[in-house]
Amino acid sequence: MANTKSKLEVADPSGLTDADWRGINQVKRAYERGGWDAFWSELETLGYDVVLQIKVAAAFFPNEIRSAIKDILTERGITLEELRELLKKTETLESVH
Repeated sequence: MANTKSKLEVADPSGLTDADWRGINQVKRAYERGGWDAFWSELETLGYDVVLQIKVAAAFFPNEIRSAIKDILTERGITLEELRELLKKTETLESVH
């Protein structure tokens, strides 16, 4: 019986940190052992760090994740300018602490 499982590859490695690569390798190994169910289950274990979870998923599916984020922002009525302002406020708060 031939192996019909597709190969899972990172679409764009630029900008990925060591922590991102650890997560990527973790979910990739899970996929190789158990397919898509194992991939998604392992990705959920990264849930303590939602940003890491999103970055790992985006490493494999950049267009789909980008589209999903845009859709969620649109559904919530958040514009790109509002998001920029929110991020500026966050950066300011982080520099104070």
